[in-house]
Amino acid sequence: MTGPGPKEQPAGDEKTVDEFGYRQELRRTLSWFSLFSVSFSIMSIATGVFLNFTFGMTQLGPVSIWIWPAVGIGQLLVALVISELGTRIPLAGAGYQWGSRLVGPGYGWFIGALGILYAAVGVPGIVYLAVAPLAEYVLGIDNASPRMTLFIALLVLTVAYLINIISVQVAARINNVAVLAEILGTVVLALLLFFLWVTGAKDSDHGIGYLTEHHHLPGHSYGYAIALASLVGVYTLAGFEAAADVAEEAVDARRSVPRAILGSVVVSVVLGMLVLIGFTVAIPSDEVLAVGGLPAVFQYWLGEGPARGFVGVVVFAMFALMVVSAAVIARLLFAMARDNMLPGSTLLRRVNPTTKTPVPALLVAYALNVAVVIFGHNSSNVFGTLVGATAVLPYLVYLLVVLAYGYKRRRLEAVEGAFHLGRFAGAVFVASLVYLVAVILTLTLPDEFRRANYYVLGGLALAAVWWLAGLRPRFARGEAGAPTLEQRQPNPEDLPARAVKG
Repeated sequence: MTGPGPKEQPAGDEKTVDEFGYRQELRRTLSWFSLFSVSFSIMSIATGVFLNFTFGMTQLGPVSIWIWPAVGIGQLLVALVISELGTRIPLAGAGYQWGSRLVGPGYGWFIGALGILYAAVGVPGIVYLAVAPLAEYVLGIDNASPRMTLFIALLVLTVAYLINIISVQVAARINNVAVLAEILGTVVLALLLFFLWVTGAKDSDHGIGYLTEHHHLPGHSYGYAIALASLVGVYTLAGFEAAADVAEEAVDARRSVPRAILGSVVVSVVLGMLVLIGFTVAIPSDEVLAVGGLPAVFQYWLGEGPARGFVGVVVFAMFALMVVSAAVIARLLFAMARDNMLPGSTLLRRVNPTTKTPVPALLVAYALNVAVVIFGHNSSNVFGTLVGATAVLPYLVYLLVVLAYGYKRRRLEAVEGAFHLGRFAGAVFVASLVYLVAVILTLTLPDEFRRANYYVLGGLALAAVWWLAGLRPRFARGEAGAPTLEQRQPNPEDLPARAVKG
C-alpha cells in the first residue's frame, strides 16, 4: 500500500521541490496510509505504554491514565500548527526547513541540531532498553547476558537501516503491516484482558473503582505526582510530524501530509486510551506489576505462551519504529546537507540513482546509532540518564517551530484545497504555545530530570560551536542555508535546481 507510482502522482508534486530551489531526487511513492503509518509508528502507543506504564502507576496510581486524553488534546493543538506548515513547506527534514524558511538559516540550524540529538540517542535507547529485552522475553531467553542484549540491539538496528537503503517503498510496506499488527495486537489484547477481568476468569484484587485510585510518593505533592505521571502521554505522543519529514516522497504531499499527521494523533489518542483502561483493570495485584511489569500481567491472565505472542507483536511494532526512525533521521541529515549545513555535506546530500535513497546519510545515521548503543552497553547508568534527557528535545523543536509559525503566520499564503486554520489560527497558536511551555517545564524542573538537563545543554553548546565556527563563515560567503520565504524567487519556472558549494 504505497500508493500510486511516480507516473500517477499529481502534476504539482513534480514542481513542489523546484519551487523551493531544489531538485526532485527522492522517489514519490508514499500514499496517505503510508504517511499515516510513519507518524503512527513513531509515536507507537505499544512502545510508549510498555516503557512508561509502570512509571505512571508508581507516581500517581491508576488515575494517572486519565491524564492521557489531556496530553492528547495538547498534542493535537501542536499537530494543527504543524499540519498547516506541512501544506506550505512540504520538504524533507521538515522542522529544519520550517525554521529556516520562516525565520532564517541559523534558526533552522538549531532546530535541525535538536532533531539530530533526539534521533541519535532516542533510537538507541529504545532498541537497547526496550526492544532487545522484550525480544529476549519473547524468545524465552532467561537471564540473558549483556552481550546477548547488545547483539540483539545491533542486529535490529542493522536490519532496519538495510531496509531503508534498499528502498523507502519496502520500508513503507513493512511499516504498514506493523501498524495494522500494532492496532490489532494491542487493542485486541486490551479488550481480551478486560473481558477476562469482567468474567472473573481469575482472581483480582481490584474492582472498577481501581481506575480512580490515586496516591503519591512520600515527600512529593499531588501536583508533583500529576506532572510526572503525565509523562506517560508526553513520552508516547511525540513524533507525529514524521509524515512531514518524508514529504518529498509523498504523493500529493500538500494534502496527504496534514491528513496523515492529524489522523495519526487522533487514532493514537483514542486507541491508547482503550489500551490503558484494559491494561489497568487487568492488573491482578500491585505486587504482580511491581515484580514483572506488563508481561507479568499478561502472563497471569493468558499463560506464558499467549503472553509471549502478544509481546512479540509489540516487539514487531518497535522494530517498525526503528525502520521509520532510520528513514526520518536520514532525511533530516540529507535536507541539512543539501543546504551545506553539516560537515561533509557534499557526501551526505548524495542520493543513490538506483534506489533513490540517501545512502550516505543513512550510513552516517547508522554509525551514530551504533556508537550510542555501544556506549549504553558500556555505561548503563549514564545511558539511562542520557535517554531520559532526550524526552524534552522534540518539545523544544515543537516550541521553536510554533514560535516561527507565530512569527510569520499572517504572511503565509493559503494553498487552495489544502488544510488551513483560518480564523482559528491565532487561538490555536496561543493554546499550543502555552501547552508546550507547560510540558517543557514538566520535563526540566523536577529533581529527577536535573542531571538529564546537562546533556541537553551540552548538545546545544556543541551545536552553537559549529554554528559559530563552521556555519557563520559559510553564511557570510553565501555557501550555506536555505532562503527564507521572502528571499525565494517568485517564479518557480525560472528557478534552476539549487546547488550549494560543498
